[in-house]
Amino acid sequence: MSELTSRRGLLFGTAAIGAGALLTGCTSNESKDEPAANDQPAADDKPGKQVTIGFAGPQADHGWLNAINDNAKSRAKKYSDVTLEITEGSNDTAAQIGQIETLINKKVDVLVVLPADGKALTQVGLKAMRAGIPVVNLDRIFNTPQAYRCWIGGDNYGMGLNAGHYIGEKLKGKSDARVIELAGLDNLELTKQRTQGFDDALKNYPNIKKVARQAAEFTVESGQAKMAQLLQAQSKFDALWNHDDDQGVGALRAIEQAGRDDFLMVGGAGALSAFQAIKQDDGVLKATVLYPPTMAASAIDLARALGQGKGIGGMAEFEIPASITLYSAVVDKANVDQYMPTGFK
Repeated sequence: MSELTSRRGLLFGTAAIGAGALLTGCTSNESKDEPAANDQPAADDKPGKQVTIGFAGPQADHGWLNAINDNAKSRAKKYSDVTLEITEGSNDTAAQIGQIETLINKKVDVLVVLPADGKALTQVGLKAMRAGIPVVNLDRIFNTPQAYRCWIGGDNYGMGLNAGHYIGEKLKGKSDARVIELAGLDNLELTKQRTQGFDDALKNYPNIKKVARQAAEFTVESGQAKMAQLLQAQSKFDALWNHDDDQGVGALRAIEQAGRDDFLMVGGAGALSAFQAIKQDDGVLKATVLYPPTMAASAIDLARALGQGKGIGGMAEFEIPASITLYSAVVDKANVDQYMPTGFK
């Protein structure tokens, strides 16, 4: 997946992040004696100080999580000055804590951690930081900023917001439009954020009413079962927003079995199967809202920059930011070819 992570400038340069020279800060009328505000070296693709990065994530039991691991591994291979120490993913909190403690004991230069449970792993993040090992906290956030040097992750509220605006624009000329929502696990804060963003977006479209919502479990099976229930309960609606493309595979099965094609569907996350369906354009799925797993590639870039004591290309600051929230772009037929290489299986 190295091609996938290097072809798009997600954050700070032409290679995911961290590539490119710093912006020049001096103009012709500045004093020659005044130091430039941004003369700190920026991380780039040229080999530099050797950096060992420890990577710990949860078990890859979902397409998106597997893509996280793939992105981290392929990004690390891009750099001759990076050694990646990757643990076997685990959803068991105690096991993941043990894996991170092993990396701390190995004295890695930087840690990248996607915790199975951010709250439960906060203490081990603090332990690493106190040991002088900067932590890049990936996506699921620790309870305190003291447990990480930099957080990078997706925008769950933004996913819902952009899905809602996309649907709203498609239906703005239709009176009494009806939409339904197939959410993810309701006990997760991210699910609540996605729903809140969606609801807030729909407030801009007084002609649209959300008439039903079901929570699934981010699996194909749950998506199919819950979608079948929604279809049985709602004989007529105009649009569906599904929070997750994995469960969307099941939702599309239920839709096909019911013989329904009288509405448009927007997915979430950015699975390859969703991109392919959008490009083919012969079904209800018309768009998906990204939650990019390429964030793991960007986390490796950030960890490398931290390990080498460098800043980020395109930014004047000497240090990398404390927090980076990725944008939830909408992918539809107009731009799907651009994003196709980033789709996860």
